[in-house]
Amino acid sequence: MSGKESRKNYFLKISLLGDGAVGKTSLRERFMGRGFRSEHMMTIGADFASYEKQISGYKTTFQIWDMAGQESFQSIRARFFRGSMGALCVFDVTRPESFINITNWINELWRNNGRGVIPITLLGNKSDLRNQHCVSTAQAEDYAQQLSDKTMKYGFEVQYLDTSAKEGLNVEEAFDTLGLTIINMLQSGHLKIG
Repeated sequence: MSGKESRKNYFLKISLLGDGAVGKTSLRERFMGRGFRSEHMMTIGADFASYEKQISGYKTTFQIWDMAGQESFQSIRARFFRGSMGALCVFDVTRPESFINITNWINELWRNNGRGVIPITLLGNKSDLRNQHCVSTAQAEDYAQQLSDKTMKYGFEVQYLDTSAKEGLNVEEAFDTLGLTIINMLQSGHLKIG
């Protein structure tokens, strides 16, 4: 048996979070090879899907929980966050309020997942709409650094990526980045499975 074949398999529950219509479902669908749909599909409460792939030689199964972004679903989201090992925090680069609201989303995740501070990757979606770009990459990278200053003691840095579900830009990289961060934290003991 080769070294890669004997490596551990990982099952990672991750959350997709952010305001409604920022493109969470589209990112998930694109990652899973289902392409891009231009019409908005509102998520009711939460939706989940599983997807298996290799990350750095590890067989990894993502259980992806897509959280409804509307405030009216806040009371039921808490139970869906439970057990999450990490999250992709998504905002729409053309809607500054969705960027401002990311702090609330992160706090809600960390308060309700049952593990406390868990890894996150920050995604500025709809970067293909550069002519309407309101939140700059520099602003988002600065915010990710501010978060990292707080999360380093928990064993991780917050990465930032511009994404486009429409064009496929950095979609796979977003999931891979988060997945590898979680795996590294599990291996180092900074994150526990149970």
